[in-house]
Amino acid sequence: MKKEIPSQKELHSLLGKERFETWNAVCSAIDSMYEMDKLWNDGGNKWDYEYKYRRGGKTLCALYARDNCFGVLIIFGKDERAKFEASHSQYSDAVQSIYNAATTYHDGKWMMVEMKDDLLLDEVMNLLRIKRKPNKKQS
Repeated sequence: MKKEIPSQKELHSLLGKERFETWNAVCSAIDSMYEMDKLWNDGGNKWDYEYKYRRGGKTLCALYARDNCFGVLIIFGKDERAKFEASHSQYSDAVQSIYNAATTYHDGKWMMVEMKDDLLLDEVMNLLRIKRKPNKKQS
């Protein structure tokens, strides 16, 4: 666990204005659909921060932040890969390319979607729906 959780000001400074706004849009979209535990950690060797969405011991996704950059990591297991592949034509070339280039490990296919702006937000949310059905009622 991260010893110090970054303030909104620190995140804004780290990510820059547009990416900070996109970070908040991603978090708001996830929060509107899912009731999750949220955990801050250090980002390992490549990132400054990790912000993980978990419930019941399973991770939905993790957001990673570093200087002027952030990404959403989604890990698809075998069943989720089959669901994506059955509907891959519904996704943009960018998302299909990320999926095809992602490394598959023993626990699944690790897709890091770099978020430069909010253009991929809807598709990221659709990927999360494959991973787990929303558990919040939409108002």
